[in-house]
Order: sequence, then C-alpha cells, then structure tokens
Amino acid sequence: MRRYFLWLFLLLQALAFSYAEAQADQHVLTGDSAKPKQADDDGFRPDMASAPSGGQQPGAELVHSAMTELRKLYHPLHHKAKRHQGVVSLILNFALKAVPTLRLTAPPAETSQPTPSLSGPLLHASKLLNEAARQNNSDALYILAEMNFYGNFSHPRNFKEAFDNYHKLALLNGNNSALYMMGLMYSTGIGGAVEADQARALLYYTFAANRGHTRAQMSLAYRHHAGIGTPKNCDVAVKYYKQVADKVIAWYRSGPPGGMRWVDEAHRIADEIGGVYGEGASAYSAGRESVQKSPDSYASIEDIIEYLNLMSEKGDFKASFNLGRIYYEGQRGHEINLAEAKRYFYEVAQQYWVKGQQVQNPKPGLDKYAAKAAGYIGRMYMRGEGVDQNFIRAKYWFERGSYLKDSQSQYSLGLLYLNGYGVPVDVPKATEYFKAAAMQDYPYAEVALGALHLDQGGTNDLAAANHYFELAARWASIESYYYLGELNLLGVGREKSCSAALGYFKSVSERAEPFVSSWAEANLAYDDGDEELALLEYLGAAEQGYEKAQNNVAFMLDPEQSLLEIPQWLYRRAVKSPLLRNPRLALTYWTRSARQGNIDSLVKMGDYYLHGIGAEPDVDKALQCYQGASEYQQSAQAMYNLGWMHEHGVGLQQDYHLAKRHYDAAYEINEEAYLPVSLSLLKLRAKSAWNTFTNGAINSIRDEPVEKKHLSLREWINNFLQEENAAGQLYDDYYSDEYYDEAAAGQNGAGQMPGGDGPDFDEDGVLDSLIIMGLVVSLAFLLFYRAQRQQRQEEARRREQEGGNIQPQQQPPPAGAAQAPFPQLGQPGFGGWGAGGVGH
Repeated sequence: MRRYFLWLFLLLQALAFSYAEAQADQHVLTGDSAKPKQADDDGFRPDMASAPSGGQQPGAELVHSAMTELRKLYHPLHHKAKRHQGVVSLILNFALKAVPTLRLTAPPAETSQPTPSLSGPLLHASKLLNEAARQNNSDALYILAEMNFYGNFSHPRNFKEAFDNYHKLALLNGNNSALYMMGLMYSTGIGGAVEADQARALLYYTFAANRGHTRAQMSLAYRHHAGIGTPKNCDVAVKYYKQVADKVIAWYRSGPPGGMRWVDEAHRIADEIGGVYGEGASAYSAGRESVQKSPDSYASIEDIIEYLNLMSEKGDFKASFNLGRIYYEGQRGHEINLAEAKRYFYEVAQQYWVKGQQVQNPKPGLDKYAAKAAGYIGRMYMRGEGVDQNFIRAKYWFERGSYLKDSQSQYSLGLLYLNGYGVPVDVPKATEYFKAAAMQDYPYAEVALGALHLDQGGTNDLAAANHYFELAARWASIESYYYLGELNLLGVGREKSCSAALGYFKSVSERAEPFVSSWAEANLAYDDGDEELALLEYLGAAEQGYEKAQNNVAFMLDPEQSLLEIPQWLYRRAVKSPLLRNPRLALTYWTRSARQGNIDSLVKMGDYYLHGIGAEPDVDKALQCYQGASEYQQSAQAMYNLGWMHEHGVGLQQDYHLAKRHYDAAYEINEEAYLPVSLSLLKLRAKSAWNTFTNGAINSIRDEPVEKKHLSLREWINNFLQEENAAGQLYDDYYSDEYYDEAAAGQNGAGQMPGGDGPDFDEDGVLDSLIIMGLVVSLAFLLFYRAQRQQRQEEARRREQEGGNIQPQQQPPPAGAAQAPFPQLGQPGFGGWGAGGVGH
C-alpha cells in the first residue's frame, strides 16, 4: 500500500510541475543560465533573479533590504599560499603533535554542536527573508535554502530547513535549481534531511534536466552512463551530454578571438600527499603505473616564481619567458596577472629587437623565445587582455613571430585573415598560415583546418577533417573533442559509435569547469580550511561525473586517513564534524571513482569491504577488489594485501608459499615497499619454519624448482658465442675508447680506430648456416683427399707390376716372430691399408 501512495505522490508532483511550467507569467529563478554567474564589482554574488516582467513579487522590498544587510557580512575566500615543508620541519611538526599535552579535560563530545544563535545583520536579514518567504517570494525561498545548505554568510547549516525551502520553491513554480538540489539531497542523503533514494534522485534530476539545468543534465547523463539507479543506456546518456556540450561550445566561442580560456581547477586532494595511501604506497606515486613527476612538482609555485625571478634579474631570457607564461596562463592556487605577463614578454622581446631592428649577435636560443614572446604579446592585443584590443598591433607582433616560425603567431595570423580582424577576409591566405602552424603540430591550427575541410563536405575532405581533429585531440583540444563527438554520433566519415561519441561529449562537458561546475569554489573553501563547504561543493561535481571530485569526497569522508596510527593516549586527534563522518557515502564514491579507472580507489574499496567500513564485511568483494587492482601489476598495495590474506587464510586458502610470492611481487612493482615487505617476509619465514618443523598442514615456503634444460648443439654454440660477446663487451667497457677517440679521429678522419669490428651477423640465421656449410665443405674435402690418395697408390702398384718387380706373396710370420711394421708410403700394400685396412 505504501508503494501506491508513493507513486501517487510522485504523479501529483509531476502534474504540479507541468502546470507550473505552462504558466508563462510565472517567475523562475535564474539558477542556471547560458553563461557562468558573474560577480558584482565587489565580488558579491547574490544568486538572485531579476523581477518578472509582469511586476515585482510580493516581498521584493524585504528581499532587497535583506541583501543590503548580507553584503555587510560578505568576505570572499582566497587561496592560501602553501609551501612544501622540508624534512626537518616535517619531523619537527610531527614531533610537536606527538608530544602528549597532558590535558585534564575530557575528550570532545561526539554529538553535534548546538546551533549558534543569530545576531546582528545576519539575524535582521534572516527575519526579512523569512517574512518574504511566507509571501511565497521565490528569491527569498532560494536564498534561505542556499544559506541553510551551504552556510552562506556564516549562517548555521540546517539541511532539513534547506530541503523544505527547495521543495516549496519547486512546487511553487518548478524552479530548476530547486529540483536539481532536491535530486542531489535524495542521491546522497547528505545532512540526514532525507534518506538516500536513487529513484527519487533520478526523477528530480530528470525534471531539472528537461527544464535545461546544465548540472542536472550532466548528473543525469552520468547516471545513465554508469547505470546508477537505472540500467545503462548509451543513447540517453549521449543525448544529455550533447546538450551540455552544445552549451559549452557556444560559451567557448562567445569569448574573444581564439575562444574562452580559464585555469583548470580539477585536481585530487590526495595527490598532494602522493595518493590516498601516501607517497610511495599509492599507485599514483609509485610503481609501474605511477604518474611520472619532475623534481619541480614537489616545489610550491611561490618557490618556483622566486627562483625564476632571481634568474630573470641575471638576464636569463628563458626564466623571463616562463614567468610571463605563468602570469598569463595562471594555475590552481595562483591567479592570472596580465600586467606582469606583459612586462616579462616585452622583456624577452626587447632583448632580440632593439628599436624595431634585430640585434646583430643575439644569444643562442634567444630567437626561439623572442618569437614565442611576440606570439603572446600579439595574442594579448588581439583579445584585449591587459591592453586595449588592437588588431593592427596584434598583426605587427604576429608577423614578427611568424617570421621566426612561431606556431602561435602563424595560427593567429590565419585567424585574423579568416575572420577579417583588422585585415580583409582572405581564406586562402588564412589556410596557408593554418597549414604552417599545423606542420608544427599546433592543435588550434589543426582544428581550424579540420573545420575548413569539414565545410567542403567531399569524401577526401571528410577524411582530412577526421585526421586533423584526431591530431588536435592528442592535445586535449575541447573543439576537436566536440567535432569528433559529432562525427562519431552521426557517422560522418566513419562508422557510427555511440560509446565513442559519449566519451568525447563527456570530455567536452567536464573540460569547461567554470561553466558547468563548482571546482573553483570548492578549492577555495578547502584552502581556506572550511572542509564542510568544500565537501558540499565537491559533492555537486562528483554527482556530475567528475572522477577527481568523487575521489575528493571519498577521501574527505575516509575514516582511515592517518598514514601512521598514533595511540589515542599519546595524541588526541580532532574529532570530525558529523557531516564529515559518513563512511557509507565514502564507499559509494570510492566505488564510482574506481569504476572510472582509479586503482587506489579500487584498493580502498577492498579495505572497506574487508573491515566492514560503510557496509557489512564481505571478504569475497574485498578479494575481487584486490585482484582487480593487482592485474597487470598495477598496485603494490593490492599485491601486499593478497599476500596478507594468503598468510592468514582470510578469504583465501592459507598458503605461506603463495603469500611469499605475492609479497615478492609487491616489491617488484614498487621498490619503495622494501621495508614492509622485508619485515613481513621475516615473520612469514619464521612461521613457515615452525610449520615445517611441526609437520603442519599449511603449504610452507619452498624453493622454486629449477628445470634443467638439455641444450642442443645449436643452442650450445649460440650460448658460447653470447658469452664470448659478453666478455668482449666487458673488455670494451673496462678499456673505454675515450682515450683513443682523439688519436683515431686524427688518423682515420672518421673517429674510428683502424681494424675495427667487422659486420655483425645474425646468430640465429647466418651464423648457423655458415657453421653447417663449413662442416659440409670439410667433409667433402676429406672424402676428396681420401679418394685422391687411393688413386695414387693404385697407380704406383700398377707401375711396379708392369715393371716386373712383383714381390712374392708374403706369408704370415711364424709364431713368436716380430710383427712387421705398417707399410710406408710408396711401399707395396700401403694402398690397401689406406683404403680400409690391410687385406682389403
């Protein structure tokens, strides 16, 4: 009976939403627009809609007064500069934390803190908004819901109150942002306002997506792609991902010439410490599948800038150019500074061009960096970044860079002629510039050429377009992804492929972070120390299908974050807030992250199932996770865990020999696991020795049998030659040619010693043939020699007989007589002995 009531309730809600959508004069809050929300001049973003065309809503004056009060409380977040600690400071900080404080106070309570009372401007604004909400003011309902969910303006979070306001707003006019937030709360059960219900989450996401809410479209597409709360359906997933991708490309092209640009904010929090298991233990930072990092990756951006500044002051043009790029492109945690970027680019250019003329004797390599600097200066003039937009000045700098073969300058000149920016439209000339840049594998030029070929529509043109788009896709070009998604979806120039189209459209959607996600806000909150707000912001991105956000949510909710367990009596760790203690939700996002290819997340899943964290203990599932992570030797941690399970007989047959093999494999994957593997092997060998001594039933450690291989003659010869070559190589290595190269070059003019090594032969082919041929020739020579000797002896005997010197037949010597010696060469009877023995 409860099921029928539930379906009846959902049907009534659907009818209410449909009725609200049919009302043309209803006011719908602009929670999702065609472009990202822009901040006011002071950085304040109220998230309010403009008044409806039919007039102001009831309570509009109250909302306006409330916003005036809230502006007094607005304090924008900023990235905190973080420097990587050295070894000494790290040990010192750890020691200080480990020192017992000997406090006599009781441990902090596990219960949630009481809700703080409101006061001052926040209290006044809340009263005004509540009064307006009672009058069904959409803005007031939305602002109150956001304040209670995200804790805006330091308002205490109340998820039940937030859900009620979202629900009331959705019923009032079908607000798409409210529908999306209800789907988010039903999906995660965050805050305990409602129980997690994936069916209802799918329903509300669908309502919001069909009304055009971008984040809801991404969330719904990901659910159909991953099969969350619904069977997997590529067609439905690609439909919604394409809707988002269309908006993204329109937003990207709405920017200045060359398209929108932004700083990539998506990253994993755990990667800052080397992975979820720490540096050296995670698959991210160690092992065969680890991400290769340069030594500079461990330094903070402030340290790098400080070093480059020092080198730039000494006249290093490379350092000056790199500083210009850092300030122009920016990166997470470091804001863009166009004024500084322009200064450093001009500094490089002025070292090569003085008063418009090239210097006589430029430093080696200066021309290359001056060309790149000219390309960036021209780009800033073309786009109006840090300077007034001026296509003539841009063309002047692009021509300088293009003369020195700079790919960005060549592409930008093509862009000017293609669109007529400050010059007459000249498509053939633009194409030539695009081709010159594409020859240097410049992705933007490859996309431009692909688009030009695609417009032609011929068979050869379609093939060329596909080729250029694939070349640009290697550089993660967002436009190339979009074109390839369209071509795969429609089957233009290739076979139709829903899965390939989905992958491209998903990449396009996720790349446009400022347009579709809350990555910047989440990172700011985390850097500022507000982990609860960061979790809520990451949660939205995780629902949209970002693997890195899913990993962040799971990592923040992980109850086993400590890399080194410290006794509770020695160091009392801070108790997490109830919002950050949700192992069930952590397991959910470890699972979703693992399904998108994160190996460490898969190992974490195994840990949760093995120890019963967030779910009932399930050794079989843990075993499946570890085996999946250990395939192709991806994770040393998974191999180690499998060895532990074999050692203790947990989920696997207790087998000391197999445990040793897994421990050895963990060390082979990651040599940094030497200490834990050695200690485990030491303990394992002791247990195995005792098991052997007591005749236990467990399979003890044993030496691997070595199969003796009987070598054939060919294999023996090859091994012998290889040993000879190895000895010769050892001799060559020991007596290096570095002492003789100069003398040899003077004598031969080619840098080689006289009487050098001859040509190398293929030991498996030519050498075997030569050996066999040598044996055959030797045997033929022996047979020929034997036949010649027999012939000569017969002729000598015949001549003797013809001359009458025939000797009488010899009788056997009497007994006791001395044995006659063998006949000598030329004597009678020698021919018979040489032919096969005396008497033949």
